[in-house]
Amino acid sequence: MTRHELRESIFKNIFQLPFYEDDIPELDAEEDMDCSEEDRQYINTKVALIKENIKDIDETIEKCSKGWKTKRLGKAELAILRVAVYEIKYDADIPDKVAVNEAVELAKAYCDEKAPAFINGVLSGLLKSE
Repeated sequence: MTRHELRESIFKNIFQLPFYEDDIPELDAEEDMDCSEEDRQYINTKVALIKENIKDIDETIEKCSKGWKTKRLGKAELAILRVAVYEIKYDADIPDKVAVNEAVELAKAYCDEKAPAFINGVLSGLLKSE
């Protein structure tokens, strides 16, 4: 899988968080036939790390979203922001600009037409505050 496809799978897993009371299921081996064991492990590790840091990630989103509480955000926008904020704050292997660009691309694919600009603004605010 490409890095973009891996990130998209991570986003899809994080998107599920609000819909499960206890825990989201791990990536199902049958879900994606192109997903190697190494890719599946990478995705599950990143999802676990995002969940582990979710409180700090959500606080960061709220600080940078200028009055928007995470409860008011669309579920897709919130999941995209969670992945991107994790990448910016916790994943030194991913350049900040790549995290922002990928988040905007995911928003173009999964959200309405206003979401890419909103997500770009929130993440740009985060980068300026660091």
